[in-house]
Amino acid sequence: MRDSTAGLTGQHPQVTFRSLPQVLTVWRTAGLETGPFHDGLVSLRARYAFLGLARLLPLDRVMVGIRSEREGAYGGFHHPNQGYRHLQMRALITVSGPLTSGLPEDPELAALDLLRAYAHDCLHYGSFRSYRLRGEEIVRTQYGVNFRRHDGRTYSAPDLAGSPTTRNLGVIMEGVCDREARAVTRRIARQWGITRPEGMAGYVHRDATGTLTAADTAALSQPAHRAAHGPTEAARRFLESMRTYQRSVDVRYSRFLADVGRDEAADLHAVLLRAMLSGSLAGLSAWLDRRHGPRSFATLFLDPGYPADRPAPPAGSAPLA
Repeated sequence: MRDSTAGLTGQHPQVTFRSLPQVLTVWRTAGLETGPFHDGLVSLRARYAFLGLARLLPLDRVMVGIRSEREGAYGGFHHPNQGYRHLQMRALITVSGPLTSGLPEDPELAALDLLRAYAHDCLHYGSFRSYRLRGEEIVRTQYGVNFRRHDGRTYSAPDLAGSPTTRNLGVIMEGVCDREARAVTRRIARQWGITRPEGMAGYVHRDATGTLTAADTAALSQPAHRAAHGPTEAARRFLESMRTYQRSVDVRYSRFLADVGRDEAADLHAVLLRAMLSGSLAGLSAWLDRRHGPRSFATLFLDPGYPADRPAPPAGSAPLA
């Protein structure tokens, strides 16, 4: 399963994929600037090592879609059916922009989007996981700070539709990953002076750097606005996916940090990230208990329907993988 890419790339039969090192080599050969991505790698290594992730996702385990035979195809972070796949231990992403020529239309913006996707997937790759075998079925019982039964029931319940915040551990961990990824991308964009204030490129830039506003998401909820900015139907669907992700993940996670972390939101974010990487709830539980009282982790996150006969592992240590 981990040796072959066919099971993943076969889900996109019209897209040509290359490994990330191959893509970067092609870009350099074509005279395109790859510096923003490489400077981002330097920043990532230092930041993630400080948080407890000593080894980043190997570059050759990242498959990048560079061209599509589908008319009007548009790539980037919100392209459908891509991301990190934990069983295969591979990431599947696409180059930002029109997927027509095999080279990015806007190389600087594509480098930023590539950095955001890679930084995001590195944290999925590095988060603690444990598995059990049920017959021939592989069941992931723990991922980061979340727990799952073999029947699919998870420790925390889905958020209610329209909720402005979240208590769902899956959404929280996705928000943790994206907040980190966008922060490093924002720093690199400023370092290189990369700005895209208007149009489709403006939306992609603000999304990758975590600077989308409430006005942006409100505008993107209007089909006419998306039609005016998206050059193709696929690009317009991309903008809708961007809006949905921003509203359901990034905005909810930011509100969660404000509600639970209050004036220590940045500290809570770092504590959550360390707990995800280690698989231990000890530090996170202690942090929450000091500020919100005993058993705060369960109070905040436990779904009352989660079976009591299979409790989560003790907070002091993670189960052996």
